[in-house]
Amino acid sequence: MIATTPARLRTALVWLIAFHVFIIIASNYLVQLPFTLFGFHTTWGAFSFPFIFLASDLTVRLLGKQTARRVISRVMLPALLVSYVVSVLFQEGAFRGFGALNEFNSFVLRISLASFLAYAFGQLLDIQVFDRLRKLPQWWIAPSTSMIIGNLLDTFVFFSVAFWRSSNEFMAANWVEIASVDYATKVVVCIMLFVPLYGLLLNAILRLLAGRQSAPA
Repeated sequence: MIATTPARLRTALVWLIAFHVFIIIASNYLVQLPFTLFGFHTTWGAFSFPFIFLASDLTVRLLGKQTARRVISRVMLPALLVSYVVSVLFQEGAFRGFGALNEFNSFVLRISLASFLAYAFGQLLDIQVFDRLRKLPQWWIAPSTSMIIGNLLDTFVFFSVAFWRSSNEFMAANWVEIASVDYATKVVVCIMLFVPLYGLLLNAILRLLAGRQSAPA
């Protein structure tokens, strides 16, 4: 864990919280847009949500487990409320007008609640696994393992809560297949893209901090 001042820590928390909220909102919208990948049903949310695991693992590595948990605790409720509003306005990819907010939307509420639960459980598990493995000499083991396990819990909690016996007949009938393909897609994306990106960002941040620390006052 790097040394930092309270002011820098507050700034980092603000940016991390904003980033998490943005990815949750985007993913809740994109998960409503299914498509077919190699003959299997999946959603565009599979490509956006792994960004959160990348941010969480970097947070644990650089600022510690407690800071990462503080980010999660401050993200959950704002993300739940804002993602509900955005998902109502743009349900199934179409802008429905601000009048849609005057009507209770149980379908979107289920998605928002599912996102709330999946985010909380998935991120807490990811942080715990990463923190236990981050001291290993092979830097890639911690982010790879935590992303694989965290995404497994996150994906199946989300899809089971959001779409089991849902009013959306397609999602209700295909959520197990979609969740499985979503998870497989996330694992491939994480291993091929996000783990290498994690290594690049970590090295870049450490070099930047080392340069600042060695610079004359």
